[in-house]
Amino acid sequence: MPYRRLPNTDKARLRALGKPFHKFEKDGPQNIPFSEASLTALRSLFPKFKNTLLNLEAARKNQTEKNKIYVELLRKARMYVSHYIQVMNFAINRSELKSNIRSYYGTEAFENNLPPLSSENDVLTWGMNILEGDRKRIMSGGNPFYNPSIALVRVNYEKLSDAYHFQKTLQATTDRGSSQVAAMRTEADELIVQLWNEIEQAFSHLPDSAKREKAQQYGIVYVFRKSEREKIKANKSQSQLDF
Repeated sequence: MPYRRLPNTDKARLRALGKPFHKFEKDGPQNIPFSEASLTALRSLFPKFKNTLLNLEAARKNQTEKNKIYVELLRKARMYVSHYIQVMNFAINRSELKSNIRSYYGTEAFENNLPPLSSENDVLTWGMNILEGDRKRIMSGGNPFYNPSIALVRVNYEKLSDAYHFQKTLQATTDRGSSQVAAMRTEADELIVQLWNEIEQAFSHLPDSAKREKAQQYGIVYVFRKSEREKIKANKSQSQLDF
């Protein structure tokens, strides 16, 4: 005999709840093969579960799309911060600037090398160090650097900073949606088992094949074992030969 396969993904859970829900919506309450209590639970849970999944999917899609923009902003901000430090180091190497100006930016420990800029936090930290250090250096009588100018560094840093905080907001929305879905899974699984048991019981007076056909209309998923599939295939082949 084939066995029931309970859903193990959220989309499968939604289908398992949606079949009896839409069947009831179409046919009405007459002769529904499950209890009034199950119907009440289904009419409450299915719309909420569906909307929660849709909201989560939309949040993930939005986060993914915005992340493409964020990655480009991160790349440009990293480039401007690194180029600014490199230009300063080149000027020091040409003796156009004194090496002690690195203390304004906190890069004296790296000498001619770049500080770590691999992560977004590195870029944000060193971007702020560059902006604040340059402000102090100019206030002390220093001349502006060019190629890139501090204005361009600031523009790209601020774009990254705004996008970073926006991505955190999107991540929080996605995490909240994931938690809401997770909190509903147990209720969904329990209701599906309850519905399937009642549906099968309602059609238990029918022959096995007819019972499965009726039950499948309400979302029950049956899986044939390998030996059963082979037997069905052999019977079909024999029927064709007999014909």
